[in-house]
Amino acid sequence: MELKDNQVKGKNVNPPVWSKNTSGKFGDKLPDTIVLHYTAGPFKASLYTLTNPRVKASAHIIIDRDGSITQLVKFDTVAWHAGRSSYKGRTGLNKYSIGIEMVNSGYLSKSGNVYRSQFGSAYNPSDVIQAVHKNQTTPKYWHIYTEEQIQTVTELCRLLIDEKGIKHIVGHDDIAPSRKTDPGPAFPLKRLEKQLLGDSRHEDGGEELPEVGRVVASALNIRETPKTGMKVAQALKKGTKVKILDEVNGWYKISTEIEGWVFGKFVET
Repeated sequence: MELKDNQVKGKNVNPPVWSKNTSGKFGDKLPDTIVLHYTAGPFKASLYTLTNPRVKASAHIIIDRDGSITQLVKFDTVAWHAGRSSYKGRTGLNKYSIGIEMVNSGYLSKSGNVYRSQFGSAYNPSDVIQAVHKNQTTPKYWHIYTEEQIQTVTELCRLLIDEKGIKHIVGHDDIAPSRKTDPGPAFPLKRLEKQLLGDSRHEDGGEELPEVGRVVASALNIRETPKTGMKVAQALKKGTKVKILDEVNGWYKISTEIEGWVFGKFVET
């Protein structure tokens, strides 16, 4: 994968479909931020929406479920993906950021053993995780991202950091927390930030590890290591307060009467 004339090139890149929903060129030393989104719908419908002049929305990139890339706006041009937004004292993040959309249905509702998106698409349990959004307190069902998508977005973000001097990678739910939930808890955003930017939010003092939390799941298993595996104690009950000692890839090392690891999405801080 490479950049040429503000356009991504590579074997996994489809021909561009240019959107006219833009606002001209970025200012000096911009963009410096990447904003990650989910489409909340399938590829074809999302492509139509983001290139339709009547909708007045766009993004620079769509990444499909197979990890393939379709570019809609060149990287030196402002796209319309952020809407009403603010981050680190700046408002209107369109002017500062590249928007990357990933094909994903977001939060789902459950009916029997079938999970449905807000637009009616059905998914099997293997396509779903249950987790608490960082801006919410109640567990919901979320459409998973594919490994191909995560690999592609990681490679693309690394390329944009090298070529554009990107300083921040955020979710739409970071810049518009009262109205947006994408990319949601199914996407490993903190891991991506740490891998590519050295956990820049923590270094800037923007997001620090919380000291205490409260279990919001009905029962939360304590694990020996930060992954699904051996249990080390009886599950914690909903409402249990825990001391948070460390964080790794979305898992919290906690202390109650003993120490162990729990999935951080089920701990409200």
